[in-house]
Amino acid sequence: MPPGYRPLTSLITLTLALGATPALAEDDGVFSLGEMTIYGQQDDGPRMSNGVLNAEEMQEFNRVHLDDAVNLIPGVTASNSGGSRNERLINVRGFDRFQVPLYIDGIRVYLPADNRLDFGRFLTNDVAAVQVAKGYVSVLDGPGGMGGAINLVTSKPTEELEGEFSAGLDLDRSLDYGGSNVFARLGTRQDTFYAQASGAWTEQDHFTLSKDFVPTPSEDGGERAFSDTEDWRINLKAGYTPNETDEYSLSYTKQEGDKSAPASTTDPLNQQRYWDWPYWNIENLYWLSTTRLDDPSELTLKTRAYYNGFDNGLFSYDDFERTQQTLRRSFRSYYDDEAYGGSVELGGKVLGRHSLTGAFHYRRDKHVEWQDSYAPEPMTEPRQTTTEDTYSAALETTLRPTDQVDVVAGLSYDWRDLKRAEDWTDGDFVYYPLADSHAWNWQGAVIYRPDGNGQLYANISSRTRFPTIFERFSSRFGGATSNPDLQSERALNLEAGASRTIANRVSLDGSVFYSDVSDLIQSVPIVYEGENVSQSRNVGDGEFYGVEFAATAIVNDWLTLGGNYTYTHRHITDQNGDPVQPTGVPTHKAFLYAEAMATSRLTVIPSIDIASDRWTVTSDGSLYYRTGSHVLLGLKASYDVLENVEVAAGIRNLGDENYQLTDGFPEAGRSYYLTTRLTF
Repeated sequence: MPPGYRPLTSLITLTLALGATPALAEDDGVFSLGEMTIYGQQDDGPRMSNGVLNAEEMQEFNRVHLDDAVNLIPGVTASNSGGSRNERLINVRGFDRFQVPLYIDGIRVYLPADNRLDFGRFLTNDVAAVQVAKGYVSVLDGPGGMGGAINLVTSKPTEELEGEFSAGLDLDRSLDYGGSNVFARLGTRQDTFYAQASGAWTEQDHFTLSKDFVPTPSEDGGERAFSDTEDWRINLKAGYTPNETDEYSLSYTKQEGDKSAPASTTDPLNQQRYWDWPYWNIENLYWLSTTRLDDPSELTLKTRAYYNGFDNGLFSYDDFERTQQTLRRSFRSYYDDEAYGGSVELGGKVLGRHSLTGAFHYRRDKHVEWQDSYAPEPMTEPRQTTTEDTYSAALETTLRPTDQVDVVAGLSYDWRDLKRAEDWTDGDFVYYPLADSHAWNWQGAVIYRPDGNGQLYANISSRTRFPTIFERFSSRFGGATSNPDLQSERALNLEAGASRTIANRVSLDGSVFYSDVSDLIQSVPIVYEGENVSQSRNVGDGEFYGVEFAATAIVNDWLTLGGNYTYTHRHITDQNGDPVQPTGVPTHKAFLYAEAMATSRLTVIPSIDIASDRWTVTSDGSLYYRTGSHVLLGLKASYDVLENVEVAAGIRNLGDENYQLTDGFPEAGRSYYLTTRLTF
């Protein structure tokens, strides 16, 4: 093969195969302590329904934001919440951000008030790998993995001195400045310790709409009004490695961001809400360790301890220009949240070839909120506090009756203790009833590897998700009433699949999945004390099922072809047995690419993102309709100036297609980018 040839085979083979690929390799700079649990932590254990994107793959397709990156994986869909929040969303096999927890190095990022994470705020250019577990999430990883899990794994130095630097420039459809991003990392690895510092910054000045967009009273086309965002993140890491098996690490991550929210292009002007977020900040300090206690049994103790902080400001204005706050709809809402906790995991081999692992998790969440209002007269609410503790005890075993077969079983018990729940209504405090939650979870899997070139697998998992503070208590600015006794959702997930590699040149992967969801939480209209309001209730049941398929082929020394396809069907019914249209996920989704080495230094990568239409709903909930399908063409050319210096140029949405993922929020038209990367 030509020098520097790097086929993107791992993009496909890592996305569907169960155990077809090895664990993330520390030699590749992946922080192994921060990985999600893979079947009792066996070094050669299979990966169940995991999609893994490494740093190189995200760079190849210039996927700087998390939602955009994981959209490459079959079974995973990026979308937009729409409305005045205008947040970027991720769905995993039909499950949303409430049902699919997000982690950084195995430490959960959780917003105790509502957990309405904006995945567009999380950057990927300082991440070594993104793991996506689909359906089956080990009970050892703690509570909440009802429909999957997403884990951002940071990097770890492997050389005595190493570093990298990258920068990117975005241009809009008219070749005007659209934004930029910068990333830098410096690290050292010594015999018994390592240290690393990294930082990333990205700015979106604006994006432009397609030339085919038809102007509306709230959007004249061209540059999308109030589409600006800015985010930055730093990560500091130090570790002690006294021997080959033990490791002790302390990490600190801080990210800050601010964004505006464009207006809906379909809502009348008198129904628009003009919101922005002057700050959206997350801070994590965490300790991770692994200690080998006994060599013959490989008995290993793993510990985690962490502190999380989240500060958020949401400001609502009178006018489109966001300059006045005098009306009743205007406010300044503040969140000041913190959490601390940890976990202990102990496991090893029993009876020779089998393994048994137990884990215990504890987390304390404290949510504090208050609000400035401006009508009928200016006032500031006192701080309202909600505090709760969450626990999980789990046991998992892996049996290996033969070298070709693994049988995995897991059981956990989760419980939550609500300590305090306050609100401020009509000039006085409201103290909600302190209702607790608890749930059992169980799962199992069988993996059969007849040879070194493929495998068959099947798994089943029954997991729950506790409702958030928002779902139980939020008044939603006066439009809702509380439901302290809201129960947990539950999903029974089943999957079967196979993978095969042929002649070391063709890889095929496929799976079928089915989820039976009960006690779905939905907001329903009710009459409360003579007023029409909404309330979160366990009113729905659902079925999610589909098929995933992926293939890659090394055609010759200079050409690789690959792609994946997902079919997803969701059926949800409400309390009366009536169907509810599930929004945000297309029935059909595909990604295709080719990687061609034009010369030993020049690589050209054309790609196609395809999605069928998806259901969306108007902001007032009165009308469901389909958004329409889209086909997005991409093209990138990269050139190796030197062995460690690369420059690249690319085009997104080459056809300048006019499309939207949710009602009233059209996506970007054609844009261009330039990048450069230096490693040493």
